[in-house]
Amino acid sequence: MRKFFFVLAVILSGCVTDRNFNQSNVCDIFKTNPQWKSYAEKTKEKWGVPVSLQLSFIKQESSFNRTARPPRQKVLGLIPGLRPSSAYGYSQALDGTWDEYKQSTGNYNADRKNFADASDFIGWYVDGSYRLLKLEKSDVYNHYLAYHEGKGGFQKKSYNKKKWLLGVAEKVERQAKEYSNQIKKCNFHKNSVF
Repeated sequence: MRKFFFVLAVILSGCVTDRNFNQSNVCDIFKTNPQWKSYAEKTKEKWGVPVSLQLSFIKQESSFNRTARPPRQKVLGLIPGLRPSSAYGYSQALDGTWDEYKQSTGNYNADRKNFADASDFIGWYVDGSYRLLKLEKSDVYNHYLAYHEGKGGFQKKSYNKKKWLLGVAEKVERQAKEYSNQIKKCNFHKNSVF
């Protein structure tokens, strides 16, 4: 019986991600979570979306927290109320957009708490924005605005009414540039597709 619980503990520990890493350093992120590197590379190969963009979106949206959700609104300043949206997981994808992703890709078992699925979702979403909005895949700033506001919101330029969001998009763009520069210096295998 002890052996069973030991094996179970080992299996479950493999499902838990260590977030004790420098979220601003791609070398540390991938050193701590080496499987994430292969997932991000696979997304880059499949969708043509830079690893630095993927990571900068995930850092901004969830701080690499697989169970992240928007905070609940307070009723009467004390009682936890409803959440402002259905955003969840690494990518903070909304329920409807996540369902659209699963339907479009055939990845029906996709889970927003799974880094590989979240990375693929971002690749899929950015690829869709590239096709519809004609944004270059390296245009982190505008892709983040489209990601946050939705493609329709981006077309209507709803972000212009949210000066705070323009600042966030600049921050995400700066982080992506920083990640991109770090990738060149990380001691990764030569067969990386970064």
